[in-house]
Amino acid sequence: MKKLLTLLVCIFYATTAYSDITQENVSGGNTSIQGGYTTSTTYESGSSSASTTTNNTTSNIRSAPPTASAPGLTPSGIDVCSVSASAGVQTFGLGLSGGKSFRDKNCERIKLSRELRANGMNVAAVALLCQDPRVFQSMEMAGTPCPIDGKIGKQAKAQWKKYGKLRPDYDIYVKRLKVIEDAENNSTTSTYSDADE
Repeated sequence: MKKLLTLLVCIFYATTAYSDITQENVSGGNTSIQGGYTTSTTYESGSSSASTTTNNTTSNIRSAPPTASAPGLTPSGIDVCSVSASAGVQTFGLGLSGGKSFRDKNCERIKLSRELRANGMNVAAVALLCQDPRVFQSMEMAGTPCPIDGKIGKQAKAQWKKYGKLRPDYDIYVKRLKVIEDAENNSTTSTYSDADE
């Protein structure tokens, strides 16, 4: 009978499982595990666990982020002769931006000249381009003076000589005449010197 009772006690203990795991944590942190396990934390006599966390955040914004953006100016249409400029300034609490378009007169001159030529007005197209001092000088250097008062060729050359102040390159023209005059005076002086010798 004693043997049977002992056998039954052994079977009983064999079917029931107990965890004999003991978890010790000196720093005070503990992880609890679920699922039939038994855990315990043992502290030594007189020990204690304390945790203190301090977070300090300081923000010092001296100026606002730049938010003023200069407007993008685009001409309306593809056949427009204009250029644009824009700018923006941002300070603390105030932002300004602006822009402006400007006419490109040289571009307008070229387009108008093309239209005149397309309509068969070749002399008028050249006369319009001749308003640019660079074109005027190049035409004169090529021996084909710009039209003036309905005159072309030699008649135009004589008219430009008579009314020199009407030239678009008048300032450059006066300087050029001075250089030519000085050169001719020097060549005349050197000719007389050669004759004396």
